[in-house]
Amino acid sequence: MISNELETLVEQRVTYTLQLNGQVYMIENVPARVNPETGEQFFSPSAVEQLQQIILSGQEPDHFAEVPVYHYVA
Repeated sequence: MISNELETLVEQRVTYTLQLNGQVYMIENVPARVNPETGEQFFSPSAVEQLQQIILSGQEPDHFAEVPVYHYVA
């Protein structure tokens, strides 16, 4: 069953988003395998390592994006 799931994955470039210590980080153009049915994204160990380096390095971002924020009320 696992091999069938892996066969449906498609190589794509995605935007990775992370919220850490109250700050939102977005990294564009990240290689991932994506399930086209569910949208679930899978990253290689080397991609995860590079994502961590980018976020934790404190390097200057390429650009900034303004993001609207809404509060969910039940």
